[in-house]
Amino acid sequence: MHAADSIQAGKRSDAGTPPDPLAASGSPCRQPSPVAPVHCQWFDDTLTALTSPTSVLRATRRLAREADGLSWHTPSHVYNPLLYAWAGHREYLQRYAGARGRVLLLGMNPGPWGMTQTGVPFGDVVTVREWFQIESKLGRPLPVQHPKYPILGMACHRNEGSGSRLWRWAAERLGTPEDFFARFFVWNYCPLLFIGNNRNLIPEQLGRDEAAALGAVCDRALRAVVRTLQPSAIVGIGRYAERRATELFGVDAGIGYLPHPSPANPNSNKRWPELAEQALASWLPPRRAQA
Repeated sequence: MHAADSIQAGKRSDAGTPPDPLAASGSPCRQPSPVAPVHCQWFDDTLTALTSPTSVLRATRRLAREADGLSWHTPSHVYNPLLYAWAGHREYLQRYAGARGRVLLLGMNPGPWGMTQTGVPFGDVVTVREWFQIESKLGRPLPVQHPKYPILGMACHRNEGSGSRLWRWAAERLGTPEDFFARFFVWNYCPLLFIGNNRNLIPEQLGRDEAAALGAVCDRALRAVVRTLQPSAIVGIGRYAERRATELFGVDAGIGYLPHPSPANPNSNKRWPELAEQALASWLPPRRAQA
């Protein structure tokens, strides 16, 4: 793995948010096993002493501003929920981004009816309200919206299939959010939703120049998050996330793979809980005996 690069703020800055540039450097760290905790020589005493989610919050704010400063020609609409749905995302980070040594589950980017509405990764509205007990509020201004993909926040009645499947499994397998996040943390590699030709676009469908600029921004943020959280392992949710993490940290990092829970994935539709159990078996507790 590599230390986070210096990051400069992008074009947009939220009112009342102080500048928070982070400049850190270090030498590569080889991670021999996806199970063994990460112990890197470039973790200094100040960094490892942190016990709050402050560093992840700062990295996320930088990511929001830098992503907002990018230019696009492939998508007709781009939504950045780290700006307008920051309240929900901030609550998520404040609750769950403060612990180290867990498994980092790396998603791809927001879905149109999940994080796009709530600010919570894979954040299906019903799950965010009932399981997380977060009531996300939208900020202003909202981006220019596509009529097929309105931003309604917690008033959205559409189901986010991926999020419903992921968090339903988490609740059934582990119990409360606190039980799940004691072992795992979920972070999306890309914070943006892309719409083009009247449909949701995945990052791989962007132009080469767009993808390169986006990758540079997202890579810097992911490095910062990994430096702060020191995960015991990184598991990509879907091949895109797995590939991005492997390209960033190297094959020796042992990046894991969890099939994406999207309803567009036929295999996941049939047996995603079983696939999740297999992929995450090393970090799951034994199942309780049925009464």
